[in-house]
Amino acid sequence: MDHEAIRDLYDRRLRLGARPDGPGMRVERVGPVVRQTGPAHAWNGILWSGLDESGADVDAAVAEQIRHFTALGLPFEWKVYGHDRPADLGARLLAAGFTAEDQETLMVAEAASLLAAVSLPEGVELVRVTDAAGVKRVTEVHDRAFGGDSSHIGRQLLDRLATAPDTVAAVLAMAGDEPVSAARLELYPGTEFAGLWGGGTVEAWRGKGLYRALVAFRTRIAVERGHRFVQVDAADTSRPILQRLGFTALTTTTPFVYVPEGAQV
Repeated sequence: MDHEAIRDLYDRRLRLGARPDGPGMRVERVGPVVRQTGPAHAWNGILWSGLDESGADVDAAVAEQIRHFTALGLPFEWKVYGHDRPADLGARLLAAGFTAEDQETLMVAEAASLLAAVSLPEGVELVRVTDAAGVKRVTEVHDRAFGGDSSHIGRQLLDRLATAPDTVAAVLAMAGDEPVSAARLELYPGTEFAGLWGGGTVEAWRGKGLYRALVAFRTRIAVERGHRFVQVDAADTSRPILQRLGFTALTTTTPFVYVPEGAQV
């Protein structure tokens, strides 16, 4: 795998050439920046920036995005990749009032290489999510697995299932009537990529192969839909598992979040 070529393809297809990822969303290029704007429960932020290596245009571009989202009362995220320029972009965002969240690793694998059958613990089955009841279970698992409130994920998933079901899939691992693991798949029609998101397992069921099973289940859907690669923004906890499965690191990604005064998070 030519890592640099795949990374460049990812940038062209999913960042520079991004499409709106839900109803009421719009993606627009404003000077050297590609941003997505939509409802408060959706993902609002900067997808790509082609800023000058010298950094001469950075502060003006940052100020423009702050004005745009502040006027709408929306918190937003500037997603900075390890190969983005200028090299001090993250430091400039911090100086402008952004807060950095945990760094993750953009990892990718050839989807066809991940299709080996994975055994499930006795009494567990994987179930596709197709309705509001299933979405509620997904958010319940995420709340238990990750902590916090995942209701915004549920709203985004419901939006996509209702208006663009060919761009998303979700799956639950059910132990009888109890949802114990959940994950989502984002499909990007017309591109080589599909994205794996979520992958949360409640504590009592960790270490039993559910994460790997959910990767294989979603990857099979991606292959059926004609996508060559699957990608993950991997936390440190999942990176070793993904490496063992055959994923490789392309770059890092760090969310920088700006919350306008008075905006609800």
